[in-house]
Amino acid sequence: MTNKIDSLNNSGDVLFLTLGAIMVFAMHGGFAFLEVGTVRKKNQVNALVKILVDFAISTLIYFIVGFSIAYGVNFFGSAEDLLAGNQGYELVHFFFLLTFAAAVPAIISGGIAERAKFWPQVLAAAIFVGLVYPLFEGMVWGQITFLGQEGSWLANLTGGLAFHDYAGSVVVHSVGGWIALTAVMILGPRKGRWDSLGRSRPIPISNIPFLALGSWMLCVGWFGFNVMSAGSLSGISGLVAINSLMSMVGGILVALVLSKNDPGFVHNGALAGLVAICAGSDKVHPLGALVIGGIAAFIFVQGFMWEQEKLKIDDVLGVWPLHGISGTWGGIACGIFGQKTFGGLGGVSFVAQFIGSMMAVIIAVGFGFAVYKILDLMFGLRLSVEEEMAGSDLSVHKLQSTPEDTLSHYQ
Repeated sequence: MTNKIDSLNNSGDVLFLTLGAIMVFAMHGGFAFLEVGTVRKKNQVNALVKILVDFAISTLIYFIVGFSIAYGVNFFGSAEDLLAGNQGYELVHFFFLLTFAAAVPAIISGGIAERAKFWPQVLAAAIFVGLVYPLFEGMVWGQITFLGQEGSWLANLTGGLAFHDYAGSVVVHSVGGWIALTAVMILGPRKGRWDSLGRSRPIPISNIPFLALGSWMLCVGWFGFNVMSAGSLSGISGLVAINSLMSMVGGILVALVLSKNDPGFVHNGALAGLVAICAGSDKVHPLGALVIGGIAAFIFVQGFMWEQEKLKIDDVLGVWPLHGISGTWGGIACGIFGQKTFGGLGGVSFVAQFIGSMMAVIIAVGFGFAVYKILDLMFGLRLSVEEEMAGSDLSVHKLQSTPEDTLSHYQ
């Protein structure tokens, strides 16, 4: 009887995590369509292919190397060994966490759109997912006792309260966003983004409905991202679901007001709120989540305008403020709104949250700059002027997004 109950529990957890993995996998379609809607028509095919190929490469490299670095688990035994004891739970655990890892190159893709070479970026994705991301992931969630584990130096420093990141505000989004910043800086702006006198010449986006579709897909999948981070049916929390919802709503409403109804900011405001709530979604009160999401949207709207107009950084989808800065805010916000003083559950330290969040920035910027600088010196990261002007669809894939229209032009 006990064996049957254990088997049923294992089956439930395997199904639970499989459904979560599928929901987060669907988010990659959201990343793709968000980029498709934001870039010019001549770069839409490249956006779709990039994110799909990055996911495939991420799967292989995370299976062979990354998951083992983070958690000390490998899959080189027999199929019988892989199923033994828990009906393959570790396999679907890999699948679920792979979808998180693969989000890093998907985030980067939006920042470097329209002028990056294809294969150097694929190689960069493999390095980040195979080595850099698992290193920090292991420090927070895995076997590398450093930031998020009991007994880590950080937990000892803060009276036993380690760095807390329930679903990846810092581990996934901050790391991805800050790496993207280094790539954007090394690549430089798209041709024509600023004139010879440094005056801004905004490049219009191609398709608001596709942008909105991408945002909706991400929003829906995000509930798998956050809720299924429980890892098992017994650990599921309704608080995580409602906090995700409230932070998303806070992001939408603040972006709506700040941007004066701009649809691009509104749809990305929802994502800013969801980025920021990941870390503390299991700790904060729903009203705290609303505030966290609203502040994240403020960070995104003001940060996007600041980086574009003041710093003259051509971050196409604004992934640095959306994922990098908002993700950092989410890690720190957990240490504020997770306190019982603000209606949270407690058990978090502001000091630990601040230090852990800053460590992510240092690691992401350091490794990001090193990887992209070396790849740029070895292969060159950027398309030629002629290739960029023709568009990456024709330059890289030899096909535009509407082939029939292209053919009819010559008939």
